[in-house]
Amino acid sequence: MVKKKYAVIVTAGGIGKRMGAEIPKQFLMLEKEPILMRTIRCFHNFNSETEIIVTLPYDWQSYWQEICENHAFTIPHKIVDGGNERFDSIKNALSYCDADFVAIHDGVRPLLSSELIAQCFLALAEVKAVVPALPLKESLRKGSAVDSIAVDRSIYFTIQTPQCFHTDVIKLAYQTSYQSKFTDDASVYESAGGKIKLIEGEEQNRKITTPYDLKIAEMFLSSIKNKFS
Repeated sequence: MVKKKYAVIVTAGGIGKRMGAEIPKQFLMLEKEPILMRTIRCFHNFNSETEIIVTLPYDWQSYWQEICENHAFTIPHKIVDGGNERFDSIKNALSYCDADFVAIHDGVRPLLSSELIAQCFLALAEVKAVVPALPLKESLRKGSAVDSIAVDRSIYFTIQTPQCFHTDVIKLAYQTSYQSKFTDDASVYESAGGKIKLIEGEEQNRKITTPYDLKIAEMFLSSIKNKFS
């Protein structure tokens, strides 16, 4: 078997309590297609040879297979079991990954562009780890409701996915044990001594976690349709 150049691990292990839906948020419909399908399609559109690995809770895997059949969704992808923590899911998925470079992406960020994916992977020619980020627009204060001080927002960023790595280095970083400070893959890699390069992310590459986020995503897709109609 020929080794792939690119792989993506799509994390879809959440149950979406903040969404208030009966099914996990990754299965909710966005423009007549489940969110997770749209996310997978982003990476297939970038490069149809990309190895796609999806982490899903075991109890929802048969449901996913059923909706794939109902939607005639045939993009090749491998399903692996999600763990108790996101960390566990990624660690499990990495054991199935054999590509040179791997992107790790939230299953509920379905609006990223092929250009952003390409920029992340391209940057890996010079560094080992790349993360898309956006500068903050609003003022920040540090402290409590009754005792706070202003801080310099220019030194802070909001972090997105896909977080992209040379596969060998992120696999090595994940050989550690879980710690509560591991909020994303960059924090795991950084804990192992790695350095992160930030590149500019995309406004539309927002994580869908609430009904409001879903509405914003629908409005974005509608605006794209109107632009080209």
